[in-house]
Amino acid sequence: MFHDRSWLDWPFLDGHHRAMARDIEAWCERELGHEHDADADTDTACRDLVRRLGAAGWLKHVIGGSEWGGAGEYIDTRAVCLLRETLARHSGLADFAFAMQGLGSGALTLHGTPAQKHEYLARVGRGEAIPAFALSEPDSGSDVAAMACTARREGADYVLDGEKTWISNGGIADFYVVFARTGEAPGSRGLSAFIVEAGTPGLEIAERIAVIAPHPLARLRFTACRIPAAQRLGEPGQGFKIAMQVLDIFRTSVAAAALGFARRALAEALQRATTRKMFDQVLADFQITQARLAAMATGIDSAALLTYRAAWRRDQGQSVTREAAMAKMHSTETAQQVIDAAVQMWGGIGVVSGHPVERLYREIRALRIYEGATEVQQLIIARQTLKAFAEA
Repeated sequence: MFHDRSWLDWPFLDGHHRAMARDIEAWCERELGHEHDADADTDTACRDLVRRLGAAGWLKHVIGGSEWGGAGEYIDTRAVCLLRETLARHSGLADFAFAMQGLGSGALTLHGTPAQKHEYLARVGRGEAIPAFALSEPDSGSDVAAMACTARREGADYVLDGEKTWISNGGIADFYVVFARTGEAPGSRGLSAFIVEAGTPGLEIAERIAVIAPHPLARLRFTACRIPAAQRLGEPGQGFKIAMQVLDIFRTSVAAAALGFARRALAEALQRATTRKMFDQVLADFQITQARLAAMATGIDSAALLTYRAAWRRDQGQSVTREAAMAKMHSTETAQQVIDAAVQMWGGIGVVSGHPVERLYREIRALRIYEGATEVQQLIIARQTLKAFAEA
């Protein structure tokens, strides 16, 4: 399958990134040669992928701190993006399994105590424990300040009540990083973060949620769920800050996953365009097809530039609020357009269940919503631009 590797020479990447690109590509070709069967047990497939990713050493890149099993002292954003892009190009579920290990444990990497890190992070990095990031609620998605789930202090414990929904890894996670209202201040300043282990009395998987691209998702219910105060992450009232810091790391990697989907779609489109005979020529001979391919290729390169610029800036210790939002917005929207164009080129075959471009069509849609919908990214970009203008 065609894969343009010229972007690996861009100055955003270092030598070890290029070596990693070769290694993860070889691993994917060997381990992910078969696509995930939509009729298979998604939970089992996801657990198996986490185990294999851990055994191969890839999950150590979503853990910060070599003492806790991480690849380095800090999470290398470019490495995470490169891995997600390659995994997504081969298997949407493999990308999901990899990314959720990082998103679910990101708060522990950033704010966990040594005891908390010792208990959880090494197992996450080895693929022996599956975490989940429990932020969204039925009436609180993009508006985190509207969170209703509460955690009240009772002696040496906290007691959680409320619901969380759209929780990735819900139902298969070994522990959940849960954000709840502790009331130190109004709105987003009164939230805190907690580690809640699966099986804790009062934690119930209220509903398993089926979506168009099979992934483990669930609605969680907390009813007088009592946990030790030692399971709190960071200080009381820091929950919003912790959640935003985690998203700041992994939002750019969502752009990379979309980029992987788009690259696969372009490869499938090129295969079709150069072999599909029509009116005594092939599809690629028509100028309208060439114009479509040109738009696809240009969109992919622009998305890649935005994605790896944001990743590079974060690895230099710079703020990437605006850059990550640009990358996430542009890459996911562009990938949707590229995949739609690939489906169109394949015609009727492109909408047959299980065809690569049909799977991509289902996989990409959620990326335009989770970790901040496109409309939220537009607001972030505009506010950051107006702020820079006001400060100039």
